[in-house]
Amino acid sequence: MSHDTLRPWRSIGRRRSRQIRVGNVLVGGDAPISVQTMTNTLTSDVKATLEQVSRAAAAGADIVRVSTPDVESTLALREIVAQSPVPIVADIHFHYKRAIEAAEAGAACLRINPGNIGDAARVREVVKAAKDHGCSIRIGVNAGSLERHLLEKYGEPCPEAMVDSSLDHIKLLQDNDFHEFKISVKASDVFLAAAAYQALAEATDAPIHLGITEAGGLVPGTVKSAIGLGNLLWTGIGDTIRVSLSADPVEEVKVGFEILKSLGLRHRGVTIISCPSCARQGFDVIRTVSMLEERLAHVTTSMSLSIIGCVVNGPGEALMTDIGFTGGGAGHGMVYMAGKQSHRLSNEQMIDHIVELVEAQAAQIEAAKAAE
Repeated sequence: MSHDTLRPWRSIGRRRSRQIRVGNVLVGGDAPISVQTMTNTLTSDVKATLEQVSRAAAAGADIVRVSTPDVESTLALREIVAQSPVPIVADIHFHYKRAIEAAEAGAACLRINPGNIGDAARVREVVKAAKDHGCSIRIGVNAGSLERHLLEKYGEPCPEAMVDSSLDHIKLLQDNDFHEFKISVKASDVFLAAAAYQALAEATDAPIHLGITEAGGLVPGTVKSAIGLGNLLWTGIGDTIRVSLSADPVEEVKVGFEILKSLGLRHRGVTIISCPSCARQGFDVIRTVSMLEERLAHVTTSMSLSIIGCVVNGPGEALMTDIGFTGGGAGHGMVYMAGKQSHRLSNEQMIDHIVELVEAQAAQIEAAKAAE
């Protein structure tokens, strides 16, 4: 019996959307919510861009976007696509020829604002290139770059203006019999973005790409994204996400997965439940958790691990995790396996031993999956 059956208050009803394909990744429908990031290297620097793409993919990124502002970037894109371990989205602004070149270079998806790339004839050319080369398209509406006529109509960026813009862009694609698209309505203001996404979800069945744009640095951006994306995902809205941070793209991927993991929407790697520590702690909790996060980063199998400094909450938390360690004082603590006391362990041996336990259990889980 699943946890959701046992605990119905944990269930999230997913919005029903059409399903599209971004390379070999399905987006929308009943597909897992995919995690994206974007490179910040010069795309024309193939080596640096591929290195960043590979690190993001190793962290779990399903899709990676690269900016293609010039011919040098679209020329480099062919080699990047050929060597990338994940589908590549080409980010296009204003120049429709870059979109055509990116499609020809093998991009899995084109991120465009149809209203910015020219007249209907140019939109038709981009759509034809996408069809000819099997690209999907993301319509990217942003509060910071709304069309002049919408700003004049509404007076300022607002949810209504953003949804109107998105529906106008959808019509441009549908008029050309193109339906392999997803859409985003991003803003740096959490309330504006959330309201726009809620209205968009009611107005279309297209897959939705979630993001709080220009969210900020690692800590403030993580908090803002968790609030904005978390609330939308909680209501069932969102088929793919990107956390926009002024930080290493790998951090965006990590935060994206943590948001999804906290809502039970994706499961990847070791989830560590740990206390903030206090004078009761039987060992250095903060240092221990930091070291375990680093040493267990390579484990992709979904597992839970509790690291609690004392017996106040430790045994209770251990009941609900695959592996647990609770500080008991006198330089020792208790190891729990599947919620039950297993053996005492010295604090000095704790980190190495827990890593061994996690790796062994992960190997057993993966072996069992392979045997099914």
